[in-house]
This record gives sequence, C-alpha cells and structure tokens, in this order.
Amino acid sequence: MTIIELVKITIETFVKEGKIISPPDDLSEEFLKEKSGTFITIKKNGKLRGCIGTYLPTQINIAQEIIRNAVAAATKDYRFGPIQKEELPNLSYIVYILSYPEAVKDINTLNPKKFGIVVRTGPLAFPNEESVVFNGLVPYRTGVLLPDLEGVDTIERQISIACRKGGFDPTKEKILIYRFTVKKYQ
Repeated sequence: MTIIELVKITIETFVKEGKIISPPDDLSEEFLKEKSGTFITIKKNGKLRGCIGTYLPTQINIAQEIIRNAVAAATKDYRFGPIQKEELPNLSYIVYILSYPEAVKDINTLNPKKFGIVVRTGPLAFPNEESVVFNGLVPYRTGVLLPDLEGVDTIERQISIACRKGGFDPTKEKILIYRFTVKKYQ
C-alpha cells in the first residue's frame, strides 16, 4: 500500500463509518518503524480543503502519525467544515514527512523553496522544572509553514506568514526559527 492510499482509506473509512483504521502490514518498513512529524493536505477539485499536521512526532510511528493527521485534516481544519461523504470522489491528497527541525542561527541559510520553518516564542525543548508551565503546557506560541508554497518566494515572506499563523508579531517579540525539509508524496 502507498502512503497516499493509506490517507485515502483512512479518510474514507472515518467519513463513512466513523472508525479510525490501524496501519496495514504491507506499508514500507520505514513507515512502521520510524517516527516523524507529518502534514496532510487535502484538495477538492485542485483547491485546498484541509491541511493539518505535526512538526514533531506524537505517535509510535509514521503510519500512525499519518492516520491521526489525515483524520484531523478531514474533520478539524478550522477554515473548513468536516468532509462529507459526497465530497470523497473529488478529493486528492498530499503527504509531507518532515525531518526533525534544526535551529536557524542565520536567516540567510533559509530557502522557502527548500525548507519549511517553525517559528516560536520559546524553544522546542521540553521545559525544565524552573520553566513556567500552564495546564501542563509550555506557554509558547508556534507557527509552521511548509516549504515550496505558491506565493512564498522570499525568506521574509515565509517568516511573516509563519508568525501570523502563530499569532505573534516578530517585530514586537523575540522569536526562534527552526527549519526542516520534507519528503512529499502525492
């Protein structure tokens, strides 16, 4: 089974039956043994219909990460309502498997066509005991932007959009920038 077939079956099963599938055994070993953040983009007749993902792994393997994010992209993208059964024949999918984000010390090493970015108002590392924590979560805001997006041709534009997605102004707050690469499947 291909990764795109996994996304299609995941979304169709969830939309039609309300069930979350288990990863099939016939996936490539890397998807069953390795961990990575993933993003799932759903398009309907070529236009964006949903996109949700994780820039750090949250599941036991890539296959589970894809299944979780596929269901979320189909049902929880705040810009769209949940996908309905009648939409399923008109959908196409893109899967992004992310490398682990690395800290950027010089923005001139960024390239919006090659690297996606994570911008944060605090570090990616888990807080130490002296860090401020609310409800078990670090109170940092985060914006993520995938690489090679239409209309994102400059480093400045990429950073600006990612900060806007995170809900903060980089001219008023100190930010940390991380970059990542992706393997793209469609």
